Amino acid sequence: MSGDGANATDTTTIYDYSQYYEFDNDFIPCNSVDVRNFGKVFLPTLYSLVFILGFVGNGLVVCVLVKHRNQTNLTDICLFNLALSDLLFVVALPFYSHFSAVSDWTFGEFMCRFFSSSHNTGFFSNIFFMVVMTLDRYVVIMHTHSVARYRTLRAGITMSAFVWMLSLGISVPAFIFTKVINGSHGLGCEFIPENDGWRLYNLITINVLGLMIPLLVMVVSYSRIIPTLVNMRSTKKHRVVKLIISLVVVFFLFWAPYNISLFLLFLKSEGMLQGDACKLENNLRLSLTVTEALAYTHCCLNPIIYAFLGQKFMKRTMQMLRKWVQGIQPTGDFSSSSVKKTSVIS
Repeated sequence: MSGDGANATDTTTIYDYSQYYEFDNDFIPCNSVDVRNFGKVFLPTLYSLVFILGFVGNGLVVCVLVKHRNQTNLTDICLFNLALSDLLFVVALPFYSHFSAVSDWTFGEFMCRFFSSSHNTGFFSNIFFMVVMTLDRYVVIMHTHSVARYRTLRAGITMSAFVWMLSLGISVPAFIFTKVINGSHGLGCEFIPENDGWRLYNLITINVLGLMIPLLVMVVSYSRIIPTLVNMRSTKKHRVVKLIISLVVVFFLFWAPYNISLFLLFLKSEGMLQGDACKLENNLRLSLTVTEALAYTHCCLNPIIYAFLGQKFMKRTMQMLRKWVQGIQPTGDFSSSSVKKTSVIS
């Protein structure tokens, strides 16, 4: 099952770190045993924990939103899709945990391509839905009366379909160019583009579409929203904005270090970073391994944010859990009179 690049030794293959799990590149001339051994112990443990927490947490979010879909608004539609995006990550983690432990991809080329593209799709859809929520809050607060009639369920579904199609389109190269290759430590699953253009495309989409442009949109939007909110007395609007800002801040804190590591590795492959080649290579590989793991943990944090900031979400979750597991009692004041009839989450 080895790909066309199984015997390649050129720099294009050597320093390609465009996929999320490529801590096990077999074509590096430097000795990276310490980094490899660290990954074998650290990553399987972390991935297993993140899989459990992420699957349970995001599964609860999906169940709550589906159960109360008759109360859904545009914000809840975005949060539902955020949960689906996170589930795309956690489903693959048991496979990556096994790969991290044995340094051998045993699940075939289709699964290799599928998980690679699903990671890209989940990443871009996650950030795009956060941008949509930010823009939605902006028009609701700054242009309340003129946009109210456009915030319909149909508009939300149409917008969701567009975001998913866009995310899938951006991720197509990941499916096409990811291959199973035969290395010195066993089979690996790696992104091997046919030329440097696709490698540069991958770097640009992740850092520009996935970080710089969304961050710019959010900074500009919230710089206008927050001063306006200071003069408002609407608790509902304050609560929703607080929730969205928390989601955005956590996303960038967990993903930005990984994006920076990818960019530094690109600079290293182009010879733009000077210093001890092997020491720099191993430090960057270690940085990629750690920041990659940090980015993965993000997929189990959104439900925790909902639990702390979403009073109604906690109420709905406890009601559902009481039906599933006898003896669970609600915590805090979650009576019907204590929660306003707004969105399911907030």
